[in-house]
Amino acid sequence: MRSLVIALLFFATVINYVDRQTLSVLAPVLRDRFHMSNSDYSHVVTVFLLAYMIMQSGSGRILDRLGTRRGMSLTIAWWSAAAMLHAAAGSVFSFGACRFLLGLGEAGNWPGGVKAVSEWFPPNQRAFGIGFFNAGSTVGAMLSPPLIAWLALRFGWQSAFLATGVLGFVWLAFWLALYRAPRVPFGDAGDGAPVRWLALFRYRPVWGLVLARTLADPVWWFYVFWLPEYLKRERNFSLAMIGYFASIPFLAAGIGNLTGGAMSGWLVRRGRAVLWSRKAVMAVSALLMASGIPAVLVGDARASLALISVATFAYSAWAANVLTLPADLFPPRVVASVSGVPLLLPAGVRGRGADAGRRGGIHPGFRPAHRTIEAL
Repeated sequence: MRSLVIALLFFATVINYVDRQTLSVLAPVLRDRFHMSNSDYSHVVTVFLLAYMIMQSGSGRILDRLGTRRGMSLTIAWWSAAAMLHAAAGSVFSFGACRFLLGLGEAGNWPGGVKAVSEWFPPNQRAFGIGFFNAGSTVGAMLSPPLIAWLALRFGWQSAFLATGVLGFVWLAFWLALYRAPRVPFGDAGDGAPVRWLALFRYRPVWGLVLARTLADPVWWFYVFWLPEYLKRERNFSLAMIGYFASIPFLAAGIGNLTGGAMSGWLVRRGRAVLWSRKAVMAVSALLMASGIPAVLVGDARASLALISVATFAYSAWAANVLTLPADLFPPRVVASVSGVPLLLPAGVRGRGADAGRRGGIHPGFRPAHRTIEAL
């Protein structure tokens, strides 16, 4: 069942990224067709991120209330319909409206995925499990350039939005037929009282996640939205060349997801503390992300792509571990809510509350039911 769960989450994440990358891959064509300036395109991108920010936390709360099965069904049905609506867009405003709707739906994929993994996987397997399903983002980003370029060149740009939206409804049929929640989730007493969302902000680990995500996530978003444009405008790539070569950094990112999750899991099995293992891999990965700086300075496009690939590899290795931390620190019934908090709040504000246990497991100071939930 764990294999089935992680496979479903992986394919949901692939579809999620194919849907969001459709506009990025077609940006060189659509910008020329609809006369979008750099500012126009950046506004369309920002609207998506605004909706994503709003619902990152809201969707986590919805998933904790509805449960993983119903919550994931709702979020993927929403974003698939929004993806298909792009085919009817014909102006900067209408593309922006469609991107806003897409962002509202796509935000729920990660809180839902982390919640499912926290329910089905023990601590020493969680980082690899989350890294595996999160690798779907890089596989989706890697498949998007050739797939979308082929659809657009063969059938027109509208077909790319319609086809990728349909994929979500196909996945939904498999999800409803196959997914079931575990009878006894890992690490959850199962009888706790509901937790108020605002109560989560008493815990310093929540604020630590806010700061970490705020500083590192822009690295990934920059490449997701601007790499095809950079290759066309600065490296003179055609749409066909973008289809071939823009997938390379995302292939490296997919390998980084698996490597980062496997490394922290290996350290845990070697006897290292859970949180120490996660943070050790994150620290090395954060240093490697700086390889994106010289990428714009080299004259050879191949060297630039290689440096960008190191940065995306490092980000994904980092993400596989930071996405696991909510499941290490909190019980499954609030994991989706905690996972959604970091992209909603500004960085630099310190929260109050007990520190997390040094050896990982569920936060020892977490008392939603006025009783201590024992660490794993």
